[in-house]
Amino acid sequence: MLRRKGLCIVMAFVMASLVAAAGCGSKAQDNTTGGKDNVEPAAETSGSVQPDAGEEDTDSGKSEGADLTMLINADNALGGIQAVCDLAEKKMGIHVEIETRVGGSDGDNIVKTRLASGEMADICVYNSGATFAALNPEEYFIDLTDEAWMGNLDDNYLQSVTVKDKVYGIPSASMNCGVILYNKDIYDKYKLSVPKTWDEFMANCETIKKGGETALIGSLATPWTGQVIQLGDFYNVNAQDPAFAQEFQKGSAKYADTPAALRSFEKLEETIPYYNEDFLATTYDDACDKLANAEGAHWPILSYAIQNIYELYGEEAANKIGAFAVPGDSADNNGITVWIPESFYGNKNSENIEAIKQFFEFYITPEALDAYCSALLPDGPFCEKGYELPDNVYDMVKQEQSYIEAGKWGTAMEFQTSVKGADLPAICQELISGQTTAKKAAQKYDDDCLKAAVQMGLDWK
Repeated sequence: MLRRKGLCIVMAFVMASLVAAAGCGSKAQDNTTGGKDNVEPAAETSGSVQPDAGEEDTDSGKSEGADLTMLINADNALGGIQAVCDLAEKKMGIHVEIETRVGGSDGDNIVKTRLASGEMADICVYNSGATFAALNPEEYFIDLTDEAWMGNLDDNYLQSVTVKDKVYGIPSASMNCGVILYNKDIYDKYKLSVPKTWDEFMANCETIKKGGETALIGSLATPWTGQVIQLGDFYNVNAQDPAFAQEFQKGSAKYADTPAALRSFEKLEETIPYYNEDFLATTYDDACDKLANAEGAHWPILSYAIQNIYELYGEEAANKIGAFAVPGDSADNNGITVWIPESFYGNKNSENIEAIKQFFEFYITPEALDAYCSALLPDGPFCEKGYELPDNVYDMVKQEQSYIEAGKWGTAMEFQTSVKGADLPAICQELISGQTTAKKAAQKYDDDCLKAAVQMGLDWK
């Protein structure tokens, strides 16, 4: 996952499992946790506003009530979640007591230990995707497959919390997108349009470079950020080769010998001429500054970066930032790669199973999402079907939402395979620095994934 870095928090690189990656959504941790297996969460709760949803008297809608407990990563932004919990108590009499745990591998161990010992909270907040599947959910979590209200969730999300044809989770927050943020003032200055193909994107970069400005902001002093183009290109890989993730899991397909997958590294190689001169010394926070102050036109990053820009410079500056997907080679299928948020899972051994289900059903309603957004502006689209974002959402989130509404989106590869090498950030840094080629970088990553597959006991070749 990629680690989300909040304002004034020093980023640390762990990387192995993202994204992606909690502002309005839980951001995954570099190697081990998060809802985005390549992104790690930040502790900041940017974009916060005072809750104003659900203020009317709704006592008549209360149930008999219940007291529930929730175990959640302390790095997650809790403003939106707490707002929904407060509204659930007011409407249904269901009180949720939140207990925090540490993140990273230590947090993983806490979750596994408490599950094994029978001491898990009523609700566990944990990754979606492959790392969740490794928890043996059939033994520990409530099966939600037959709940009618699960039909309100997008199928791409449901796949990330499905194990052996049983569905176990609901999303805790909004999604995170692998995007290229851009400064609208620079685009207006050069009369540029949002690119729908990689060639159009490269042409925009060339125009900006010829104008004497920085076309691409590199922030490799925070190493995970160098992966975003490679990881965010997976929608395009999957569009060209839908079987790649499945074959990669089996070891029968590799990046270096699959043209669609190799293309992700080739694209990264093609960006080399356009970075700021100090890209190796530029940090995540530095890049936020550069983009907001028009000291660079583009920054490939996860969408939660908009929260930092909001905190640093306010709403007006944040809405001068746009976002588009890592383009493919054809405008006919222009789509976005997303990192699924962490999910809520119900403890199968809880004495409050019906109350847990009632809370889950309420949490994914438009009313609850409105309460969430009133407390914390989302930095990405939601997994709930048909939800209309509030008018004051960041402009770039509206752009991301357009891909979702068009059905042009898919999950990052780490939600489709459990094989994830640890060295991708270093490999991408070597490539961007010109120390290796796209073909060699792809081969290095295949070799890195082989080590991971062997450690997992997979029969890779």
